[in-house]
Amino acid sequence: MKALYAKPKSLTDNIMIYCPGCGHGIIHRLIAELIDELKLREKTIGVAPVGCAVLAYDYWNFDVTEAAHGRAPAVATGLKRVLPDRFVFTYQGDGDLAAIGTAEIIHAAARGEKISVIFVNNGVYGMTKGQMAPTTIPGFKTTTSVEGRNPQVHGYPIRICELLATLDGVSFLERVAVDSIPGIIKTKSALRKAFNCQLEERGFSLVEVLASCPTNWKMTPEQAMKWIGQEMVKYFPLGVYKENSASLGK
Repeated sequence: MKALYAKPKSLTDNIMIYCPGCGHGIIHRLIAELIDELKLREKTIGVAPVGCAVLAYDYWNFDVTEAAHGRAPAVATGLKRVLPDRFVFTYQGDGDLAAIGTAEIIHAAARGEKISVIFVNNGVYGMTKGQMAPTTIPGFKTTTSVEGRNPQVHGYPIRICELLATLDGVSFLERVAVDSIPGIIKTKSALRKAFNCQLEERGFSLVEVLASCPTNWKMTPEQAMKWIGQEMVKYFPLGVYKENSASLGK
């Protein structure tokens, strides 16, 4: 019997420790599928910083290195410049990329570094028990905004795609969500575009993925998936924010 669906070679056999309903497992698999399909496994280097995906190297069957909190774009920049024939990507959460790593991501994008960034936005600090993140939407209750995020007190959420779209070094930006089967298919398509952007040396690319965190949202997995489409996308609209087909040079 012909197998129609199997585990990608770029995933290990290790059991993932993510909470039930977490979006990381879905995104991990999509990345692994593309690495296999594009035949990149022997030349890929992933960069995983601090956060729930700090142990991503246990799940991907290719080279993955660690970076200090927020510094993944700097590490990826060094790797890509020293080893330009490698495929280099970072995998970052919102507390990592949009808080302590804000300067890193903005300047890597402004320089047009030929790296790919996967930005997982679940609106909270997942690893450290659900504190308010730079992407927590107004009114949402967290362990550090128990009455809901108040923009007059806590400020407004940061929209990373909209922010980076203003920079000349950016070649591709898209926001997607893994809250449904169509959304997962769209996410894989966006990741493929970002990966091809690097392979074609067109500059910096980033895919922002809206993902669920049922444990810290205090929802069931089903409720969390629905909440992404019903509430989260209102503040973080899905779509392509920048797509530059021209090469930015070598």
